[in-house]
Amino acid sequence: MVSASLTLLLGIVLTILIIAVGGYFVAQEFAYMSVDRARLAARAEEGDAAAKRALAVTRRTSFMLSGAQLGITVTGLLVGYVAEPLIGASLGVLLGGVNVPPAVSISVGTVGALVLATVVQMIFGELYPKNLAIAAPEPLALGLSRSTLIYLALFGWLIKIFDVAANLLLKLLRVEPVHDVDSSASPDDLKRAVADSRDSGHLPADLAILIDRVLDFPDEDVEHAMKPRSQVDTVRRDCTLAELRERMSHAHSRYPVVDATGEPVGTVALIDLLRSREPDSAPVTTIMRKPVVVPTLMPLPDALEQMRADRAQLACAIDEYGGFAGILTTEDIAEELVGELTDEHDDGPAADVVAERERVWRMEGGMHLDEVERVVGHRLPTGDYETVAGLVIAVAGDFPEIGQRVRVDLPDDPADLVHHHPVRRRLEVETLAVDRHVPSELRVELVEADDAEPEKEVRR
Repeated sequence: MVSASLTLLLGIVLTILIIAVGGYFVAQEFAYMSVDRARLAARAEEGDAAAKRALAVTRRTSFMLSGAQLGITVTGLLVGYVAEPLIGASLGVLLGGVNVPPAVSISVGTVGALVLATVVQMIFGELYPKNLAIAAPEPLALGLSRSTLIYLALFGWLIKIFDVAANLLLKLLRVEPVHDVDSSASPDDLKRAVADSRDSGHLPADLAILIDRVLDFPDEDVEHAMKPRSQVDTVRRDCTLAELRERMSHAHSRYPVVDATGEPVGTVALIDLLRSREPDSAPVTTIMRKPVVVPTLMPLPDALEQMRADRAQLACAIDEYGGFAGILTTEDIAEELVGELTDEHDDGPAADVVAERERVWRMEGGMHLDEVERVVGHRLPTGDYETVAGLVIAVAGDFPEIGQRVRVDLPDDPADLVHHHPVRRRLEVETLAVDRHVPSELRVELVEADDAEPEKEVRR
């Protein structure tokens, strides 16, 4: 009995030690997969030796994972190897000492030992170290860095054998093995991170919108940001300097100069007028500059670079048919990043959108769809239009009249597709004002639609 008790105690101690070693490898695996490499790099630059060692491990992610899996597999096998003969057999002997039949005592001891070892291993050797590593990856990665490098150095030859074998199998399947995990983030990844941070309250809404605009900026083109031709004030080439001075005193400080056909032949700025020594009766062509011309399909970053190179604050946008499509200013480009900017010459309210009540907004028809999406919080239907007015016209199939309501069904939210009955949403858009046949002011209401509800006047 004494011998069986000592054997049982030895088996328990060995099993606990093996489970602890297995937990070490589990923590190692999840800590280095979850740790923020940028924070490690920053600490390493400050001279943190542990951070430098942790970075060295993360640069060999595949090799580290192979080593961790080897350790987890070996310790898992050892638990079963130790638990049955030492713990199970000892329990059988002890149970036999209290008059339990031998067949029953051996069976109960063996099964009990394996069940107990499995439960303890699952909790303390798998789940606890995994959850700990996910909750605090950086401290664990730093604390395990030295021992991890030693382990990889001692058993690297064995790990490499298994790693090479696995990579050969991948190549047979025409999959190219990689030795590190790509920790870089794409723009879409950053957008999702910003949205998650905003929804969780860790990022202010206005800052989230600013970051979202910055991420969208490289994908926008000139047509998206420019003022369309119908909204552009121009001066004729035969306009006198006196007339130009009068216009600039009440409106803009820069104008495109157009010929009799309406095509741009130059640009003129207030600074040119102030520096001019020409008589007031001289035509504007005496002081105008050569126009900076950009195609409407040019990406905004390229247009900004061209305007910077030409030291121009205003560029004339030309469409694919060679026509004058509008103008692009540095203010238009800035508004793509920070939102609407107003000055003393702008008419109307400073904001493009005003919240009337919950889920109801009043907005300008010329508001770009990406800005509307940020306001309503959902994706809008895509098409050959840039503004909410264009969307309404496309859905209605005609120019809407004042007071007309248009129903716009929204695409399904991917986050809702996990449910059996995703929420159906729509916009109810009412035209409040019209300018040149086009809706200039709209009231937009977000509605969670019900299939049983009656259809509205116009639907998509």
